[in-house]
Amino acid sequence: MRQSRQLHSPLSTLNTFYEVIILAVTLTIILICSAVLAGIDQVIKYFILKDIAPAGSVSVINNVFSLVYVENRGIAFGMFQGMFWIFSIFTLVIIGAFIYMIVKKTFTGKIFYISSALIIGGGLGNLIDRVFRAFFPPVCNFADYCVTIGAVLLAVSLMAGMKGKSK
Repeated sequence: MRQSRQLHSPLSTLNTFYEVIILAVTLTIILICSAVLAGIDQVIKYFILKDIAPAGSVSVINNVFSLVYVENRGIAFGMFQGMFWIFSIFTLVIIGAFIYMIVKKTFTGKIFYISSALIIGGGLGNLIDRVFRAFFPPVCNFADYCVTIGAVLLAVSLMAGMKGKSK
């Protein structure tokens, strides 16, 4: 039997090289944005722990808006108390899934990339809390907003017809 060899033109090799570079740059930008969001979350939580936790609450607008310090040792609304390792692993799986989808180009487009950065960044912020604090300092925090906004953007873009690439 004779094996056929496909000839690769230098142009196709160059295109593949550029695709890899573009993918690497895209993933790097998404991960840097995610790290910045997680960093913002941690800075906010530092000041909450430093300034609001000792007082218990701080009135921002008298009789209208106050910040109250509450520890949440579960997930949303305090559900599943004490199961932070399960949710830590789940968070890592979700982050890994988004990185996989980016690398495999399961979805493409600015909205997907923005959603990914928000979800990964929020997930990292909450993961840091689970691993190093075993609780979330505020009940609703910046990381939660990132995940929620990212999920809503992703859902809206999917409903609006963002096309998945099949490989």
